[in-house]
Amino acid sequence: MSDWRARAARAGRWPLRPPAHGTGQQTDPAPEHSMDPWTEHGPQEPVPLERSVVDAAIYRDGQRVETPSSLAEIYDRLPGEPGTMAWIGLFRPSPAQLWEAAEQFGLHELAVEDAIVAHQRPKLERYGKTLFVVLRSARYMDEVEEVDFGEIHIFVGPEFVLTVRHSQAPDLADVRHRLEGDPELLALGPEAVLYAILDAVVDGYAPVVAGLQHDIDEIETEVFGGDPKVSRRIYELSREVVDFQRATRPLLTIMNGLQAGFQKYRTDEELQRYLRDVADHATTVVERVNGFRQMLGDILTVNATLVSQAQNEEMKMLAEAGHAQNNEIKKISSWAAILFAPTLIGTVYGMNFVNMPELDWRFGYPFALALMILVCISLYVVFKHRDWL
Repeated sequence: MSDWRARAARAGRWPLRPPAHGTGQQTDPAPEHSMDPWTEHGPQEPVPLERSVVDAAIYRDGQRVETPSSLAEIYDRLPGEPGTMAWIGLFRPSPAQLWEAAEQFGLHELAVEDAIVAHQRPKLERYGKTLFVVLRSARYMDEVEEVDFGEIHIFVGPEFVLTVRHSQAPDLADVRHRLEGDPELLALGPEAVLYAILDAVVDGYAPVVAGLQHDIDEIETEVFGGDPKVSRRIYELSREVVDFQRATRPLLTIMNGLQAGFQKYRTDEELQRYLRDVADHATTVVERVNGFRQMLGDILTVNATLVSQAQNEEMKMLAEAGHAQNNEIKKISSWAAILFAPTLIGTVYGMNFVNMPELDWRFGYPFALALMILVCISLYVVFKHRDWL
C-alpha cells in the first residue's frame, strides 16, 4: 500500500459528511473553466455533486486511460503503479465533498479547511508528501480599471492532483488539453501538472501588466495636462496595483520552495528547467508591479506638486488683483481729497457772515483762488510721494 493510501485509511478521524444525493436526474458535466463572473464578493453556493467534478481522469505514462465519474471510483481504480496518476478538477464543491476527497486521498485537515474557506493568500505548504498550493489568477478589466482575481487550490500528491476552484480561474481545460497533447511532459507526473497550472497563472498576468502600464501612461499625460480628476484616478489605480502585488509577490516564495525541494524529491531535470522558466517570468512580473507602485507614488508626488503650484499661482493672481484694487482705491481717494480742498475753501468763503475780513478785502478773491491751488498742489505732491498717484 502506498503512503498516500495509508494516510487515506487513517483519514476517518475527520468529520465526514457525505453529500445528499439528488433525484437521480442526469446533468451535463460542468466546464473545466467556470462561466461565472470573476468575483470574490458574495457567498458562492456549492454546485450539485454530479457537477462538482468538472473533469477527472487517470493517466498512465502521459496517456488518459480512464475517466471515472466519482472520487471513490478514481480511488478504487488507481493501481498505485509507477507512471500512473489521477487528475481531478473540482468546481465550487461543498464542504462535505471536500472532506470526502480528504478521506479518499489523505489530505491534511488544515489544507482542506483552507480550501473550504477560500480567500487565502498565495502560498505553498507541505504536508508529508502532499503539496498544498494556493494561487490567485488575475485579469484586467480596462473599462473600469480594475484587476479581478480568481483563486485556485491545488493538492499535489505522489499519484494525484486535485484542483479546487470557488470562482473562475485560468482555463484549466486548456491546460489539460495542452498537457494531454504532450504525453512526454505529462508522463513526468503530478509535478508536471503543477508546473502547467503555474505557467498558465503567470502567463495570465501579462495582460494585467500591459493594462496597468497603459493606464499609467495615460495618467502621466493627464497629470501634465492639468486634468483635475487625475488625483482620484491615481489613487484608485494605486489600490489595484497593491492588490495585484499581494497576489503576485508570494509567487517568488512559492517558486523558491519548489526549487528547494528539487534534490530532495528528485524532480526531473527537464521539469526543473520548466519551473525555473516560470520562476523567471514570475520574478519579472513582481519587479514590474513593484515598479508600477513606485511609479504611481512618484506620479502622485508630482501631481501634488503641480496642484500646489497651480494653487500658488492662483493665490498670486488674487494677491496681485487685490494690490491693483488697492492702488485704484488710493488713486480715487487721492483725487477725491484734492478736489475736496477747493470745495472746502469755496464753501467757507461762501458763507454770508458780516464779520469776514476777506470779503471786503481787495485781494480776497485772488487769495482764495491761490489758496485752493496751493492746497491742491500740496496734496498732489504728498500723494505722489507716497505712490498713491
